[in-house]
Amino acid sequence: MLKNRLIAVILLRRGQVVQSVRFKHTNIIHYDPIHAVESFNRWAVDEIVLLDVTREKSGRPLFLDALDRISSQCFVPLSAGGWVADPADARELLSHGADKVVVNTQAFQSPRLVTELAGRFGSQCVVVSIDAVRDGAGDWQVVVDRGRSPQPVSAVDWAKRAVDLGAGELFVNSLEHDGNRKGYALDLIRAVGRHVNAPVIAMGGVFTWEHLALGIEEAGADAVAAANIFHYTEQSTKKAKQYLIDRGHGFRAL
Repeated sequence: MLKNRLIAVILLRRGQVVQSVRFKHTNIIHYDPIHAVESFNRWAVDEIVLLDVTREKSGRPLFLDALDRISSQCFVPLSAGGWVADPADARELLSHGADKVVVNTQAFQSPRLVTELAGRFGSQCVVVSIDAVRDGAGDWQVVVDRGRSPQPVSAVDWAKRAVDLGAGELFVNSLEHDGNRKGYALDLIRAVGRHVNAPVIAMGGVFTWEHLALGIEEAGADAVAAANIFHYTEQSTKKAKQYLIDRGHGFRAL
């Protein structure tokens, strides 16, 4: 049986772990991200995604310092993203310990970036992050620039193109669901998954372990990710994975 993955997402703003609600990052959860990683190492998480959500690129040194320290303590695959505009930015993240690179706005604005990254580092190294928002007709359209700029492009169409260009995985979130505690945007994730031949990671809105399960059962996600909830519950990822295993889903052993 193919195994699903449970992914903990750590959002860093100027080197500190923050909570996300509709892509706004105001509450500090940890002043030092290494404390979160130490916990996730013990709690059976399958992967970690580390994203730099700092509004200005001037915070880059703090993010790279955190990436250095986290990668030295992280025992599972580590993806990193934020402010990746060209292959040099991606190489910098990889040289600081990331196993995969996450790209979002720059990939949408300059799609050839996806092909360049896949050509240099391999598709398995390229995760395209897609944020979506409903338009006036209720359809999912792409939104970039940390939720500030809706684009007249279908999220499904962009997902299909990103995979054609070389994306190895898609990390899918929605502005409305991010941090709203009502679960994933299941119809969005389901629609993307049905149209691409690449793993889809569900993200955004998890408040219960059942939300994670529904990401697999109803949306068909290959991996389920969350941020806020995993920071506020003792042994969170271990409990979440046990719940998912008890519901019959295949995960790496606890």
